[in-house]
Amino acid sequence: MRKAEITRKTDETDISLLMHLDGDGKSEINTGIGFMDHMLTLFSKHGKMNMILNCKGDLEVDFHHTVEDIGIVIGKALGKCLEDKKGIRRYASDFVPMDETLVQASIDISGRAYLVFNADFPKDKVGDMDTELFEEFFRALVNHAKITLHVNLMYGKNTHHIIEAIFKCIGRIIKEASQIEGNEILSTKGLID
Repeated sequence: MRKAEITRKTDETDISLLMHLDGDGKSEINTGIGFMDHMLTLFSKHGKMNMILNCKGDLEVDFHHTVEDIGIVIGKALGKCLEDKKGIRRYASDFVPMDETLVQASIDISGRAYLVFNADFPKDKVGDMDTELFEEFFRALVNHAKITLHVNLMYGKNTHHIIEAIFKCIGRIIKEASQIEGNEILSTKGLID
């Protein structure tokens, strides 16, 4: 099983994560932010990765440090789980509908960090959470996992549905792209770094 245990302690957050990439989607998530817990739970479920994540952040300031640092930790864990990238499928794309919403996402486990995030949210908040923080979360994840990720909202009206479809879709493509298909590294360079 590809697994990683990551801890990150700063003056703003204290995070621990145990990730099993080849799991069955079980999770225990406690970020202190209800909507983020919900999104990470379904990310784990649809990506079929097991995660135990605990975070104590400076939520009295706002949610930014907590959300960004969780993205950093999940990105580092993915990077560690995919360390040599030997035999992985590398690429994946998918569409996920949720009621009136349709999201498309594509990934390249490339060793190069790049995020394209084409999703505007109809509302500035879901519950107490600023919706602009989701792009920050995925940017932190991408930068620390060293992957290329493109997210496209095709259409949608309900902010909750849009964000949920994004998390489900990204979970699914991480699972697909990380599948082991053989023994070779899928690069003409012989290396993905």
